[in-house]
Amino acid sequence: MIKKTLFFENPSYISTSNGQLCIKTKEGDIETVRTIPIEDIGLIIFDHPQITTTQGAITNLLKNNACIVYCDEKHLPSSFMLPLYDNDTYSEKVRVQINASEPLKKQLWKQTVIQKIYNQSVVLKTLGLKYKNLEIIHKKVSSGDAENMEGYASALYWEEILKPYNTRRGRYETGPNYLFNYGYAVLRSIIARSLVGSGCLPVLGIHHTNKYNPYCLADDIMEPYRPIVDLYICTNILEKQEIKEELTRENKVALLQIPVLDIIIDKKQSPLMVGSQRTTASLVKCYSGELRKIAYPEIAC
Repeated sequence: MIKKTLFFENPSYISTSNGQLCIKTKEGDIETVRTIPIEDIGLIIFDHPQITTTQGAITNLLKNNACIVYCDEKHLPSSFMLPLYDNDTYSEKVRVQINASEPLKKQLWKQTVIQKIYNQSVVLKTLGLKYKNLEIIHKKVSSGDAENMEGYASALYWEEILKPYNTRRGRYETGPNYLFNYGYAVLRSIIARSLVGSGCLPVLGIHHTNKYNPYCLADDIMEPYRPIVDLYICTNILEKQEIKEELTRENKVALLQIPVLDIIIDKKQSPLMVGSQRTTASLVKCYSGELRKIAYPEIAC
């Protein structure tokens, strides 16, 4: 079942009753109460300072493996909350993750980088931009990507993507960067949710190791998914909406479709949120020795 994404941008009071999330809003003297089954929710985003949630609401959302995202004063996702675990063999899976050897992690990162660069090349090809160099680069990635082919490919990739906007890629850069930043924040929360559901510790990455980052593994596994978000932004927002100085409501509505974007893994189509669960489940099997390859999405040429 495809989980729902809920977005709150107005003052609300959120509680629970009989397995339902109760949403109370007020406009003037008119009070409205809506309900939705908690088990149907996969992602919930709070983007207003006057949102009140009960402890029971938060606990029940986390029990059902929902991810709760909080936005800052600039309306950008700034943090998210996940359950500690949602897996009946959690300790066993954490053990094999912790004991994963360096050679294994280097091979997994090689797979990750290859698929990311390949997907980037397809994005450029689809958009009618220069892509041949990336087709060559993705075949040269070595174990652990010792030569940093990922960084080289990304520089070429973003130069092509952002050339019309006279800017460069960065968290604080101008132009359409805020669209990619918001989209990646949504993607990151989806991947982190799937990792927890598969029994992984998001803090233990296969490549990212920043001691201040509690979601290193999510940042690793989301890499091949980024080009999917990029292509969606380029074809469904940049080509159809006027680019303004700040993120608009129309932008956010479009970006909240990311969990239900169609992706292809092993020639099977599924919504991104469902596909991410296949990816993280395959990662666990790689840790345990049952598989040798992570099931990543592939953008069709």
